[in-house]
Amino acid sequence: MKAIVLEAADRPLVLKEVEKPVFQADEVLVQIKAAALNRRDYWITIGKYAGIKYPAILGSDGAGVVAEIGSGVDKTWLNKEVIINPCHDWGNHTEYQNRDFSILGLPEDGTFAEYVKVKAEYLYAKPGHLSWEQAAALPLAGMTTFRAFFTKGKAKKGDKVLITGVGGGTGTFTLQWAVAAGCRAFVTSGSGDKIERARQMGAAAGVNYKAQDWAEQLKLMAGGFDVIIDSALGNGFDKLLDLANPGARIVFFGGTAGNIPALNGRKIFWKQLQLLGTTMGSPDDFEAMVDFVNHHQIVPVIDEVFPLAQANKAVHKMEHCSQFGKIVLKNN
Repeated sequence: MKAIVLEAADRPLVLKEVEKPVFQADEVLVQIKAAALNRRDYWITIGKYAGIKYPAILGSDGAGVVAEIGSGVDKTWLNKEVIINPCHDWGNHTEYQNRDFSILGLPEDGTFAEYVKVKAEYLYAKPGHLSWEQAAALPLAGMTTFRAFFTKGKAKKGDKVLITGVGGGTGTFTLQWAVAAGCRAFVTSGSGDKIERARQMGAAAGVNYKAQDWAEQLKLMAGGFDVIIDSALGNGFDKLLDLANPGARIVFFGGTAGNIPALNGRKIFWKQLQLLGTTMGSPDDFEAMVDFVNHHQIVPVIDEVFPLAQANKAVHKMEHCSQFGKIVLKNN
């Protein structure tokens, strides 16, 4: 089969022939129709991710057709159109993943290929209203933000919500969850065009985080926020304490802008704030996310679709953060 292979850090991805995966009794072989990129894939290509092995087939997100099944798999899965939960071996606690937890696409070979093998328990029916590209965009970013917004942030109708760094896959998904849930959403971005795109999707307003007074602008617009979803951390994180309403939840799942600066703990305890970290999501989160997508007919935002052979071009675009929504690879 053809696959996109990473042979070493800072080396271009290579399209090459590799052996078709050999699957076990409880596994299936999915013929991938489309796969989506995540920031994780970019970090792996430059060698800045834990546990990297070479050669590697990246890709956590994928949608396709079940082509073959193991002897222990329900035969009704054969030929089904599916999406794949990329979070494997979460464990028995919904609150946190166990030590055996892993993400499809490293250490196990991922979805940037014609076929991928996974356990049948990670299969979910593809939402019928989505194209292959849209369905492929959903799993990792969708689940991560769904858990952050609903499971951890406990967002509900009428809440005022702040989404920092809208534009990438996680930001656009969070905005879609907020609008569908009946929240009043505000955003930040370093791009005026992305703020305008977010407004067209239903955001009430947005500010450019490059402005020195971005937090003051948000305070004037909204007064304060009940839920704040952040994936950057960095020096601006302390301003979120001032923007948070009493009892607010500040949820974060990334650190692209660096570490958290020194915080005034008095603001946290006096305002009864909750600072909540989250990573990926449990099987319950994934199932709830798929149900929400089907119920509200959510359509993931796609920035651009590349042929599988142009994976390097897709990664280059992600490197420069120029996209609005998800970047997808399509198998011919």
